[in-house]
Amino acid sequence: MKLENMRFIVFLYFFLHTITVSLAQDYVEPLRYNADLFGKNNHIPVKLSGSNTFDSTFIYLADTLSLPFFDEFSSDKFQTYERDFDNPTLVSELFYKLLDEFDNTPLPNDAVYTDERTYRMEVNLELDTIILHYYDSTRFQFSPLTSYPVDYQVTFGYPPYFVIDTIGAETYVKDTIWLDDAIFRQDSARIFIQQLNDPDKLWLNRQAYHNYRFAKKPWSLGVVTFDGLDENGFPYIFAPTNITMTCDTLFSKPINMTTAEPQDSVYFSFLYQTEGYGDVPEEGDSLYLDFYDVVDARWRRVWAAGGEPVSDFKVAHIPVTNPNYFQNGFQFRFMNYGSPAGALDHFHVDYVHLRPFSGYQDTLFKDYAFVYPITTLLKDYTSAPWKHYRNNPENKMSDSVKITVRNGSELPENNQNGNVAIFFNEQLEGSFTLNASTLSGGNINYAPRTAYISYHDFSQGYAFDENLSSDTMASFNWIANASAQFPNYTPNDSTFGEQVFKNYYAYDDGSAEKAYGVFGIQSQLAYQFNAYQPDSLIAVQIHFVPTVNDISDNLFLLAVWDDNNGRPGTKIYEDEFFFPKLPKYRNERNEFQTYFFKDTMKVPVGERFYIGWRQIEEERLNVGFDMNNDNSDKIFWSVDGGNVWNNANFPGSLLMRPIVTSKLDYTLGVKESVKKMNEKVEFTVYPNPASHEVRFKLSNNELADIFLMDLNGKVLKTNSSDVQMNVQDLSSGIYIVKAVQNGLSVGTQKLVVP
Repeated sequence: MKLENMRFIVFLYFFLHTITVSLAQDYVEPLRYNADLFGKNNHIPVKLSGSNTFDSTFIYLADTLSLPFFDEFSSDKFQTYERDFDNPTLVSELFYKLLDEFDNTPLPNDAVYTDERTYRMEVNLELDTIILHYYDSTRFQFSPLTSYPVDYQVTFGYPPYFVIDTIGAETYVKDTIWLDDAIFRQDSARIFIQQLNDPDKLWLNRQAYHNYRFAKKPWSLGVVTFDGLDENGFPYIFAPTNITMTCDTLFSKPINMTTAEPQDSVYFSFLYQTEGYGDVPEEGDSLYLDFYDVVDARWRRVWAAGGEPVSDFKVAHIPVTNPNYFQNGFQFRFMNYGSPAGALDHFHVDYVHLRPFSGYQDTLFKDYAFVYPITTLLKDYTSAPWKHYRNNPENKMSDSVKITVRNGSELPENNQNGNVAIFFNEQLEGSFTLNASTLSGGNINYAPRTAYISYHDFSQGYAFDENLSSDTMASFNWIANASAQFPNYTPNDSTFGEQVFKNYYAYDDGSAEKAYGVFGIQSQLAYQFNAYQPDSLIAVQIHFVPTVNDISDNLFLLAVWDDNNGRPGTKIYEDEFFFPKLPKYRNERNEFQTYFFKDTMKVPVGERFYIGWRQIEEERLNVGFDMNNDNSDKIFWSVDGGNVWNNANFPGSLLMRPIVTSKLDYTLGVKESVKKMNEKVEFTVYPNPASHEVRFKLSNNELADIFLMDLNGKVLKTNSSDVQMNVQDLSSGIYIVKAVQNGLSVGTQKLVVP
């Protein structure tokens, strides 16, 4: 069925309100991208030159680490690669394409040769003869300088020209014909070599993802996650999910193992978990560990684990006995084998430890640690509008701040009070005590190797100061500390967080572990919010995430409902039929797409309201889903026009936030959008008439949602990510093309299809 016919049927059903889909259901899906990683690749050596050589490339020489090697991933210990031309350790080396065959000195800068045999042609008009005098070849060393280290090959070339000497007929003429495509030209390229010297950085690369949210019940803050995404958050291959290959590889820096002996009981230990809050790896998927054999210059596989559903973290404990490993320059690497098509087939690794004087029984990680960061100190929300909090600060601090700690000792350990200190502009504002017995579940001591989830009442005592001078936004920082008395890794005894007040409500922590959506034509999704006060909404922020299918061209209508006894009630706003919206994918964590209401109107709401959408087509639109904060009781979906509302079937929070009116409106573009309504935006459709392809251009050079309609107003085609549209399948006639930016119509043109 043609696209325009399908859309006509969908919209017809929309108007008649007669669609029912018996198989409609809400779903969670794995992510196709990781927005946390977009634009974060400053660790990658970058070639600065625009030429086709390696000119101006940085080469980094890894420093060598000493034993023991230990990383529990509470902090970022991945090497960064700065292109610092002022670094005093920086050296450079200049390479030439053409060198003398014998003494390796560069040939002159104007040296040019061709691989085509050339000659001087002597034309004698009086004798009517032509004689060719071939030039001798010149031997030299040549490299195209496209890769480093440089490999020179002895080759030969000829002068890059032909000469024609014409003799007789009272004149002598000499013509020289130069070859423009001579392939051997003297040129140079400079390599910059920088010695790394940062023993606090343990890893050479970061294809694997360092994070604090994907693992389920980790032993401490932070893990490193292996999946089908590269270091930039993109799939290794845009391919079907049944294709498998080696994906992430994590390399350690070289390690000097000469300080240990095989008889020193050297062990390599780590924790690992499958799935976590991500995607379950199948039986054929794997996590590998390889050691580098310095003597034989080869990698050797020493351990592997297959895919399975999530379980508690497991311990891998491997003796290091091969004498070839006890060299300067030993390395190890983790690798995963699975789907390269997205955030799929997850493995998580923690507590990587290589040390001597261990033993087969030494599998315990004797650490007391926070397990997750604290998400919020507010009741219900991770963020709230500053003006709402300022007007109603009473009873907004949480009476159940969630704290998760773990005693990694093999013995019971004394519990001690912890604390949370709150700062504004680096000045201490107040603090709370984390009661020791509450932290340890009401016990006198922490039981051995046990994790404790506790909830602490912050509703009394300190409250975020509503009398600050700022009337637009505010940000508070906190540091939480808790410890046990036995010697352990102290960095895990604390965690940090930030409470942000701007102009929106949020339940989520800004991190999407999966994607949530509803399947079914005309399905509706509604998200409940209980505001501190009645107000007007100006927009909704949504973080859409791609899964296996790209649905960024599927239409939806933004909607707002009032409340009906804890479920969505009367719809108080819905986008007009001819002004639908499209999911837009953003490239940064916490970067949401802002969807304004039509004509930047303000929608009054009470203290309880719902935001969401009515989708036009049946595919799931896939909003980001935070698996670490459960607000599923506030997520509702319907497939029968809102007669029956169902709660979400999965624990989590949507990355969807209502924006209220504030002095940030201008920053968000509301006033700018109003201003644009009064400005002239030139919208050009060309060629016109068009029988094959039509292109669009706006004078403000901004992307727009393009709607192509017939004269009855039926939307036949849409476009939001390209500047062209194919019209070959349209019948001859006149059509309307409309451009919409931020919900505003900025131009309408007639299109003639002959």
